[in-house]
Amino acid sequence: MGAEASGGGPALRDLVREAEISLLECKVCFERFGHRQQRRPRNLPCGHVVCLACVAALAHPRTLALECPFCRRACRGCDTSDCLPVLHLLELLGSALRQAPAANRAAPSSPGAFTCHHAFGGWGTLVNPTGLALCPKTGRVVVVHDGKRRVKIFDSGGGCAHQFGEKGDAAQDIRYPLDVTVTNDCHVVVTDAGDRSIKVFDFFGQIKLVIGGQFSLPWGVETTPQNGVLVTDAEAGSLHLLEVDFPEGVLRRTERLQAALCHPRGVAVSWLTGAIAVLEHPRALGSGAYGTTVKVFSASMQLIGQAQAQQQNSSADGPTSRRLSLDVRRLTGKSVPAPHLAFSLPTSRPLSVWAFILRAEEPASLAKSHSSDH
Repeated sequence: MGAEASGGGPALRDLVREAEISLLECKVCFERFGHRQQRRPRNLPCGHVVCLACVAALAHPRTLALECPFCRRACRGCDTSDCLPVLHLLELLGSALRQAPAANRAAPSSPGAFTCHHAFGGWGTLVNPTGLALCPKTGRVVVVHDGKRRVKIFDSGGGCAHQFGEKGDAAQDIRYPLDVTVTNDCHVVVTDAGDRSIKVFDFFGQIKLVIGGQFSLPWGVETTPQNGVLVTDAEAGSLHLLEVDFPEGVLRRTERLQAALCHPRGVAVSWLTGAIAVLEHPRALGSGAYGTTVKVFSASMQLIGQAQAQQQNSSADGPTSRRLSLDVRRLTGKSVPAPHLAFSLPTSRPLSVWAFILRAEEPASLAKSHSSDH
């Protein structure tokens, strides 16, 4: 090996990091595989690999029956076996895996870098979380997911404080939530792809308003500093601003801000400048390529910048897409007072069960100026 690799240089660290993400991580719980019992990699009969803890969580307690979370092939927990190639790879990379965290701690944080501040959720708590927001008054975390009750509210310690939004077909029920935001007066706004509507609840879960019949596929939702609601329509290719009397539960006005977007999904607003960022996700027909474009508009809806990435992968959950979405939310500060940022795992990864809050590292000079101010 070259001097750089043998000395633990950037090339080796990048290789180890890629191996950790692609090969040495359980794609259900996102924990690193290990030799200890609960984290041992196990082969399912279909060929997919998950850790033993996830096998136990997925299996029926009496019959041990389970379905592969990726291909849905039925099997039993006792039909699984140790994945020897992964165990051997863990042994080969053992020293590098132990050194990587120490190297990361020693490296100084660059401006804008993210560190995980808090994680919550897990099996039995969240199922495929698709949207997350913070209540600006209480600081509680609101998540929409695919459980029996679609909206869960967590306290600052990650405990479930409240949940509502029954899964069902009634107008006040939530069929398939895509995103959520919390208004300045603590109303919860959810985009529901099941009946293509927007539903407004108070913070205790009482339905206040259902806005239906106006959108082809409402997706992203965000609160503006003026307590308006921005909504993207992924099928119509548009961005809308809603003015709502939340205490009265009355829609006052709807304005279409943009009409030529390409499959817009996420939306975010800068509370400092009023700039609006929209995440577009066009797909090329007949190919496995997809593009991700971030467009940033001024408060007057003039295009002031955009960034584009392309990934040759049929899954929307490529690393480029994830990095790009994080960059957008760092730019705009979506729903979170700086220096925090909140997000949920993408829906395209099977059975995502975690939500995270990240903290943006400040440059040392800026941190010193803050401390002197206080």
